[in-house]
Amino acid sequence: MDEKTALDSSEPSLFPGVLLRGVLMGAADIVPGVSGGTMAFITGIYSRLINAITAFDLNLLRCLSERRWTEALERTDAAFLATLLLGIAISIFSLASLISTLLETQPLLLWSFFFGLILASAFMLLRHVKQWSIAAIAGLVLGAGFAAGIGVSPSFALPVASWSFFVAGFFAICAMILPGISGSFILVLLGMYPVVLAAIESLEFVSLSLFAIGAGSGLLVFSRLLRYLLREQHNPTIATLTGFLCGSLLVVWPWKGLPTDGGTALPVTPQHYASLFGDSQMLLCLGLMLLGFLAVWLLENRWGGLER
Repeated sequence: MDEKTALDSSEPSLFPGVLLRGVLMGAADIVPGVSGGTMAFITGIYSRLINAITAFDLNLLRCLSERRWTEALERTDAAFLATLLLGIAISIFSLASLISTLLETQPLLLWSFFFGLILASAFMLLRHVKQWSIAAIAGLVLGAGFAAGIGVSPSFALPVASWSFFVAGFFAICAMILPGISGSFILVLLGMYPVVLAAIESLEFVSLSLFAIGAGSGLLVFSRLLRYLLREQHNPTIATLTGFLCGSLLVVWPWKGLPTDGGTALPVTPQHYASLFGDSQMLLCLGLMLLGFLAVWLLENRWGGLER
């Protein structure tokens, strides 16, 4: 696909659609185990998002220094990015408390819904690997293994300090733009998830600014690598991203056992979960998995899924 996508940011009629995509990405990024990059993929804006991010380079600085404002706005797809970021911000600041509450009070139901979302997304991605090669198969297997490995990794806590917000933002944003690798889960592994969520809820400007600077730095570095891989090694890259999604199913599997010595709760069957904790809510959870799967199918039909 060329760098100009089907969504033209100059069309004001598409504002609600781009805003909604941002809301979906923001909602996904709040939940450990779910990636905003997944939402960007399944709603058909991933390549456009990467292209817009990588436009922040020396040429852009030259445009700004020479006061070529219109060219700078066009290069960065500014209307698209601003609308998307607005949707992400609306979602994060309005849903942070709700998602936190649901994670505490209804974790089985919330994880079941996201499991259905990710499972459907993996199927959608598989359809876009046009040619399977040894590299693509290896990417699928390695991607799944890497995501699953992150899911069962023991966490360790960064000290609560100013620099920790920068480090957390840098690594979390790299994961956030990878479908299947959750930036929120990286924050959990770093011991920063509750700290960052508390900063959002209490609007701690300095801490959030440091986190944003770290995230911006990570985006500028990592997005260029992604754009190169999508352009030069499209099928192996899509297969690897599909592997990330498949591996992340281990992370979002609703029924988890008792934590191991490393502090990680591993997936168990609903029956085993019921023997440990009581009601597994299996029928309701399966219904929400189906609902999540259907939601992705509707997104695919509404927006055409991945850019082609």
